[in-house]
Amino acid sequence: MLHTEFHGHPTDASPLLIVHGLFGSARNWGVISKRLSDTRLVAAVDQRNHGDSPRFPTQSYEDMAADLAEVLEPLVAEHGPCHVMGHSMGGKAVMVLALTRPELIKSLIVADISPVAYSHDNTPLIEAMRKIDLEKVERRSDADRQLARDVLDAGVRAFLLQSLVVKEKRWLLNLDVLEAEMPKIVGFPDVSGTFEGPTFFLSGGESTYVERDHRARSKALFPNAKFASIPGTGHWLHAEKPREFEAAMRTWMDSVDAKT
Repeated sequence: MLHTEFHGHPTDASPLLIVHGLFGSARNWGVISKRLSDTRLVAAVDQRNHGDSPRFPTQSYEDMAADLAEVLEPLVAEHGPCHVMGHSMGGKAVMVLALTRPELIKSLIVADISPVAYSHDNTPLIEAMRKIDLEKVERRSDADRQLARDVLDAGVRAFLLQSLVVKEKRWLLNLDVLEAEMPKIVGFPDVSGTFEGPTFFLSGGESTYVERDHRARSKALFPNAKFASIPGTGHWLHAEKPREFEAAMRTWMDSVDAKT
């Protein structure tokens, strides 16, 4: 089973499962998880081939959805269907989960991604991480200097380096599998059916990941979807404006809980 971090305690409000994106981990969501746990139980996972979760030879969305179902099943058995939020790759994983295991989900929150194939490729970031000579890394700043040769954005470097264990000189990422499976990660599987439950697509106002012409596909699969954006944010909307992201999450989950 996936490595899972829990925050808070069960309440009358439905639990929340948080699912990170490519190169991320539950740790990246620690602050938001703890804040949201003041009113409900919050679980955050490391996806397969990330963080402290097991390594597998595949990174398909069907496999990621099955992993998440395994985490949710005992939670749902005890507390009922859960709110599920996924960002980027995690957003695609939770969409496939909703389409294949809808009984586990009270509401779906998809952060800055659409159920479509993308043309971008994150392989250059994998190549940049591989170039770091870990034997010459004594502190994170040493790795940052090396990574800066290929990754100019300081924010992206800081995010990637959260998955570097400096003392052990190793990555908390299965870079080989993530590279091999990149076509699946940037794609979206041909999943039939629809998810009729409450669905919230929350995007960055300046992000290029969610386009207006994606909305028809999103509505076809998630007919009860609502759409909103956070102004002045890009793809990493939860990191750029965490308070606004948290507020949007709270408002959505509280409104769904109040109706049931």
